[in-house]
Amino acid sequence: MSDLIIYFSRNGENYFSGEIKSIEKGNTEVIAEYIQEFTGADIFKVIPKKDYPGDYMKCIDIAKKELKANARPEIKEELSDISDYDIVYIGFPNWWGTLPMPMWTQLEKLDFTGKVIKPFVTHEGSRFGKSGKDLKRLCKGAIIKKGLSISGSDVYDSADIVKIWLEE
Repeated sequence: MSDLIIYFSRNGENYFSGEIKSIEKGNTEVIAEYIQEFTGADIFKVIPKKDYPGDYMKCIDIAKKELKANARPEIKEELSDISDYDIVYIGFPNWWGTLPMPMWTQLEKLDFTGKVIKPFVTHEGSRFGKSGKDLKRLCKGAIIKKGLSISGSDVYDSADIVKIWLEE
């Protein structure tokens, strides 16, 4: 048995400590890559069929509408079976207090019975929001461990923090 990382991340304009900056790699992707480097885990990126706008304000507007509508946006590729994995790392940016809706699309399709879930989130102050409660609903039958919360503006300086969390 081995480990798996399932994550969603977005590049383009992003919010950093009060200002909008453009990033080439999404913050959550940076953390997912650290986890993969330290654990050798398989990795699966959840990618929506329809890209979110690069413009931050337009993106968060769409994300808010999806959340209010309880939408399940289509994704380009679906992971259908995680039976070969013991530990599943689930990563995402905090969008409006929870996981981005494409993550709901993916996670609802999986059987988490008996899996150990280690969630990680990137944010700019909101930490996990209510996503812990939402993960319990999405990952029924799983053992959910303490999550890792990293400020998006700190991701490139967080490798040591990630390593310590993995060892807990």
